[in-house]
Amino acid sequence: EIQACADNGIEFVELFIGRDALSVITSPDNKAVECLSFLDLYALLGPEAEGSTWSDADDLAGDIEGALEGKFGASHAPYPDEDLVVTAPGEESGTYDSFVELAFDKIAEERGVDGAARPDYQASPNDNVIIEGVGGSSSSLGWVGFAFVKDNLDTVKAIEVDGGDGCVAPSDETVNDGTYPLSRGLLIYVNKAKAEENAALSAFVDFYLSDEGLASVTEVGYVAMTDEEITATRATWDAKTTGTHET
Repeated sequence: EIQACADNGIEFVELFIGRDALSVITSPDNKAVECLSFLDLYALLGPEAEGSTWSDADDLAGDIEGALEGKFGASHAPYPDEDLVVTAPGEESGTYDSFVELAFDKIAEERGVDGAARPDYQASPNDNVIIEGVGGSSSSLGWVGFAFVKDNLDTVKAIEVDGGDGCVAPSDETVNDGTYPLSRGLLIYVNKAKAEENAALSAFVDFYLSDEGLASVTEVGYVAMTDEEITATRATWDAKTTGTHET
């Protein structure tokens, strides 16, 4: 997309406005699983994953751990000898794309395969359906945006994730300090020429970056920027659009 903009002479302003995280989830009744590494997620959910039980992934996890020497976290196999009931976003979802990129792509590249999730699971574009599906089985597994987990802690449990530096639970603090490995930044992109032409567009971005506008980030469950990051984002907008709007 950046190259497409360059090819078409479109100059944009990139504005960082907060953070989100992808949460790996299971049922609160699943006491056997508390933490999964990137290696585990690949073995259970990635492009080479097969089988209908958790323990069907044991051999693949062992193969990956031996070949990659722990680069993506240690394996937590053997996994439970229980049905693996997966409910998660489908390929049409940005949450799917982000999860595949963060959790699978590096391992897939090392193994010479395309990064993707296994195709044989219940896919839904509706996060509430995913929450219900994961909460409805004691041997479930899936992933959603962190905001949906915070709103449904009576229905699902967030699994800690090890990206190579130990198990970390998702929280506002671990997302903001970068220690939770499935974190991602939230950004908006403004066409600079359009902002110069359209006072309403500039006014909208001004409002978006106001205290009132940024409050909407946390109201919908995303993680707010630090004060220093807010100052930096506002400075970026002001520097790129000097003379095109009133602050």
